[in-house]
Amino acid sequence: MSHVGNRRKTALVTGASSGIGFALARVFAHEGYNIVLVARESEKLFARAEEINTTCGVTVTVVPADLQLPTSAIEIYRELDYHGIPVDVLVNNAGFGVHGYFAETDWQEELAMISVNCVTLTRLTKLFLRNMLSRGEGKILNVASLAAFEPGPLMAVYNATKAYVLSFSVALREELRGSGVSVTALCPGPTRTNFAARANAKHTLMFKGQLADATAVARAGYNGLMRNKPVVVPGSWNKLSAALVRLLPRRFVVKAARYLSEG
Repeated sequence: MSHVGNRRKTALVTGASSGIGFALARVFAHEGYNIVLVARESEKLFARAEEINTTCGVTVTVVPADLQLPTSAIEIYRELDYHGIPVDVLVNNAGFGVHGYFAETDWQEELAMISVNCVTLTRLTKLFLRNMLSRGEGKILNVASLAAFEPGPLMAVYNATKAYVLSFSVALREELRGSGVSVTALCPGPTRTNFAARANAKHTLMFKGQLADATAVARAGYNGLMRNKPVVVPGSWNKLSAALVRLLPRRFVVKAARYLSEG
């Protein structure tokens, strides 16, 4: 069980109503953590909370929030501070993609994506990190993507947001060395979630192959976080892909990425 003295530890998970986020919340709950679920769809969130509470017997707090909004991070932080709920593990999982030619994609959608994938993630990290540092312990798991390792034609802005998450996580981890607070970046490949449908990318080659299981991805992320790994890439094929991207000429990598993004 995960406790601080007599206090059970708490993990906050964003984007927790489905997919990898819900899988991560379940993994932490099974490991004995109290859970804070954050997502936009409050009805779905309360159903997920009841499911976790029934199966795991931990305390589940629901904080409905639209992470596209610039005020969302501070509102989440204040809500938990008001109720005296300390966050021992911050899991920045929320994120989505936009597929299509950049000249034709919707700017408002991309702005919302940048807000969720980068801005709110960074703000939440800054807010909860201070409390972790004052306690001398804490863990941050930022969900990036295999896309973080390569430019992505037809998902140009999405891949760039995930490259930001990976770079930010690795740099922050080094800043925090010796502080008792660790940062891990989880970089899953294509996974069976509603991501492809949300991004309008179900027709692409990358989502026609063998997709990873969200629970397996979540377990790999949890294990990597607990082992204090800087970067976790679940799946041997994905590990190979991430390594090859660093070795192959960029023009080849970009062409391969485009091929997988096309139908």
